Amino acid sequence: MSLYRNTVWFWNGIHQYTRKGYEAAAKDFEPQHLNVSVVGRSFMITGANSGIGKATAMAIAKKGGTVHMVCRNRDKAAEAQEDIVNETGNTEVHVHIVDMSDTLKVWEFAEAFKKRHPSLNVLINNAGCMVHKRELTADGLEKSFATNTMGVYVLTQTLIPLLQKSRDPRITVSSGGMLVQKLRVDDLQSKKGHFDGVMVYAQNKRQQVVLTQQWAKANPLIHFSVMHPGWVDTPAVSTSMPQFHQMMGERLRGVEQGADTVVWLALCRAAARSRSGQFFQDRSPVPTHLPLAWTHSSAGEIQSFMSQLETLATSALLQPEAEQDSPMEASRPQFV
Repeated sequence: MSLYRNTVWFWNGIHQYTRKGYEAAAKDFEPQHLNVSVVGRSFMITGANSGIGKATAMAIAKKGGTVHMVCRNRDKAAEAQEDIVNETGNTEVHVHIVDMSDTLKVWEFAEAFKKRHPSLNVLINNAGCMVHKRELTADGLEKSFATNTMGVYVLTQTLIPLLQKSRDPRITVSSGGMLVQKLRVDDLQSKKGHFDGVMVYAQNKRQQVVLTQQWAKANPLIHFSVMHPGWVDTPAVSTSMPQFHQMMGERLRGVEQGADTVVWLALCRAAARSRSGQFFQDRSPVPTHLPLAWTHSSAGEIQSFMSQLETLATSALLQPEAEQDSPMEASRPQFV
């Protein structure tokens, strides 16, 4: 079955996820959809110092939005911030240094952000991680899972109350590659069998899609979405998948093309009128499963997944308090 999924996925990708796929889809775009000003609206973008994240931040800054760049590397973030301010003339571009694989630091950042800022209109979970050897974070979590799933879960859950108070709130996740994976509730952190970094990443992306669907059901005031950027020529792809990057070459999309749908979801009024919780590709909703691929999850599996995330998040946040004095307040977060 995995061979079938991979074959169908690659066949679809050659026709849809490449530069030519974007150019074909773009013929049906409505140009006026992005003729908007977002002055006064605030946007948080994780992984915003390069690739799709930086292109997204640049596009939003050009429209006048206040941009909060959440990045791991301070020097790269400062350089990207300078590029964006210089090109757009928008000085409302702010950097926050957070390692998305550190559950406690993510939660502390989100709690502090809620206290300092009266609103947040859009959260874009873009940061991602692909490693090819299984390694654990200080929390004892597998690194890819910690960054791609747990970090997204804790940041989003903690910021949802702030978004609910804001006008036209939206949350979107950049999530390509999950079509070849079924949610594995018995092995969320890839402990079993051979560790394949590409497949682990795809599993994390499936987890993000399921998360988004559940959030959409539980939070009707916020518009949730997931998007596939296509196959994009980014520093992350060239580093993590060098053979794929070399093989695809000029067929890969540019970063602006990869960012187009997430920018559309963040800015366009028509996007917010679509049903919440959908998966988008080139500005259109598409299925979250390949035909006949047996990647659907039961209600019980989804409930198990959500319960495990809540337990793991709570455990990671309680752990430092048990080991040493913690700066956290006495009240514990409730991830429900």
